[in-house]
Amino acid sequence: MDLSSLLAGLGLGLSLIVAIGAQNAFVLRQGLRGEHVLVVVAVCALSDAVLITAGVAGVGTLVQQAPAALVVVRVGGAAFLLGYAVRAARRALRGDDALTASTAPGRGTLAGAVTTAVALTWLNPHVYLDTVVLLGSVAGTRGDGRWWFGGGAVLASLLWFAALGFGARLVRPLFARPGAWRVLDAAIAVVMAALAGSLLLGLRSG
Repeated sequence: MDLSSLLAGLGLGLSLIVAIGAQNAFVLRQGLRGEHVLVVVAVCALSDAVLITAGVAGVGTLVQQAPAALVVVRVGGAAFLLGYAVRAARRALRGDDALTASTAPGRGTLAGAVTTAVALTWLNPHVYLDTVVLLGSVAGTRGDGRWWFGGGAVLASLLWFAALGFGARLVRPLFARPGAWRVLDAAIAVVMAALAGSLLLGLRSG
């Protein structure tokens, strides 16, 4: 066991995943509402595990050599993020998303939660850059310890999403008030729109 590589992967993985992003915002919201948390956490963690494994295996080099594919992913990801931002902004303006709404007939479906979690992961080029390209590149410098490094990064993803999703219940009393949901949804709308903008700006700079 290469403990130094494992810890290095764990540290870098956490430093990348803890940053505010589309996945984190969605997992937090699901955790606060208590909707399909286990499944959402599993989908996000498993997706990251697949991407990190691909990066450690050297797929990052191939991704960098396919600029046309990256353009398609950027445009599709930006469109999806903008759509999600609009939905969050509408919820913030309506102010009708209090925590008690989680027991209402309109509660989100399992299929909808899974679809959103998959889309926020696989349609977000930032995820590819962090996992496949960056983590994959750093793992390549660890020699025989690269798979331990990748394992540490996978563990970081699992620990973070589990803590975010299941730990959200600790602040649920705060979100019993509609005003708190308005603030959260407004923040989510801003984050999603900013991410979409960065993707589209990346097309111009690229």
